[in-house]
Parts: sequence; structure tokens; C-alpha cells
Amino acid sequence: MNDLKTGEVISKRRKELGLTQNQLAQKLNLSFQAVSKWENGVSQS
Repeated sequence: MNDLKTGEVISKRRKELGLTQNQLAQKLNLSFQAVSKWENGVSQS
């Protein structure tokens, strides 16, 4: 079973799509800091 954490899944998929954290954040109407926090497991909201 794959034990990837949520942040690792987000990071992996973002990279597969060729997006930077900033580009993903813009698509989601969020700050890049929010994406960074998700990927680093600092925040889940």
C-alpha cells in the first residue's frame, strides 16, 4: 500500500502537471504560501 501523505500527493501531482506552486495557487485562487504549507504538512486548511 502507498503511504504517501496528502502533501506528498499534492506535490507529486503538481509536478506531474508541470506546475509551480505559484501556478497551482493561482488556479485555486490561493496564495503560493498556502500550497507550500500543504505540501510541507504545515496546514491542512
